[in-house]
Amino acid sequence: MKFAHLADTHLGYRQFGLIEREKDFYEVFEKVIDKIIEEKVDFVIHSGDLFETARPSPNALLAFQKGLLKLKGAGIPMYAIAGNHDVVMRKGSIPPQVIFKKLGLKVISPINTNYMHGDIFIAGLPYYPSSQSKVLKSKLSELSKKAANHEKSILVLHQGIDKYFGYQYELEIGEVPDNFNYYAMGHIHKYINDNFGAGKLVYPGSGEIWKAKEWEDYLENGKGFVLVDFDGPKPLVKRVKIDIPREFIKRSLDYNNLESGIAGIRETIKDFDKKPILDLTINNVDSDTGIVYDIIKQELEDLSLMIRPTFNMVGEESIDAIVNQNESLGPKELLIEQLKGYGNGDVNTLAVELYEYLSKDKTDEAKELVTQFYDEHYRNVDEDVEFKTEEVENEDAPAEESGDIQVTFNEVLK
Repeated sequence: MKFAHLADTHLGYRQFGLIEREKDFYEVFEKVIDKIIEEKVDFVIHSGDLFETARPSPNALLAFQKGLLKLKGAGIPMYAIAGNHDVVMRKGSIPPQVIFKKLGLKVISPINTNYMHGDIFIAGLPYYPSSQSKVLKSKLSELSKKAANHEKSILVLHQGIDKYFGYQYELEIGEVPDNFNYYAMGHIHKYINDNFGAGKLVYPGSGEIWKAKEWEDYLENGKGFVLVDFDGPKPLVKRVKIDIPREFIKRSLDYNNLESGIAGIRETIKDFDKKPILDLTINNVDSDTGIVYDIIKQELEDLSLMIRPTFNMVGEESIDAIVNQNESLGPKELLIEQLKGYGNGDVNTLAVELYEYLSKDKTDEAKELVTQFYDEHYRNVDEDVEFKTEEVENEDAPAEESGDIQVTFNEVLK
């Protein structure tokens, strides 16, 4: 038995506002699907953030539909959960993945937490924010008990774990059940392959470079997905790297040698099939930065898709050096630092998550988060309010509306 595991494809992401970058993500996804079919796997697991947003564009939906139909034509089913990007943080809402259930997509949800593929028990949960950690841990305990009845089991999650994720995580490693054979993780965009529990815990990484800072990790570990051989006593994991369509070029130039630095970049990129993204740092600038940018643009614009310059004036410390000295640089990180002094972990987590939503104008999600927090901590309601569903008293009544989709929540997740 062999399966493919991928995550964080972020279909529909228009990086830097460029339609070319959105198309790059579609191109990579198509390559991944073609390679999976070539490998003749038995099934596919997608561990969340299939789409960039919970309201994907028609192009993003079509890109996924095309890939899913290819898999269906090859007789390969896909199991999928919603990640933090493609889950809707409002009570009664549904993720866009459910649109494709009629095409064979097997959606793992709070209502349908598990499937059987032959003798393999596949269970999982969509993304839960850290403010819902109590609910998440309770549900994981339930899945662990079910997995104990099966010889082969897979747990599918889209969560950050403290061992791999740093300070802003949703689970500690000791809170993850240890009786599954394979942990199909998503959320972290770099490749992680670790021994855990009865088998392997794997983050396959994202398919494309979602943030410019991922370029260095791409050079070291690549992007792609994993193939898992599940026949032996322990899973055998093989990384499959997929070339991304467009390169990111990161260079530091000295203003005093700007001409030769620019010439070197032109020589490097002149024969690229697709125009690269240029991430340039110009040090020791003693002139108007607007003039310097105009020079760079004039010389490199015809060969690049985008130029992202950073200027360090004479005597200034480079931004990279400052960041290295103070990893908490940035509004969210500064907020986290300030909150440490208050000593209330739950409230601190709530504040950070509210910042995440409000900074992206997600006011409805922010309101829902506050309601959930109040219910859990002050009403003593020990239930999953994030994904709470209600019985449909009258099946002939109109379905509940979510975005442009009218569908009964219980019906689509059964």
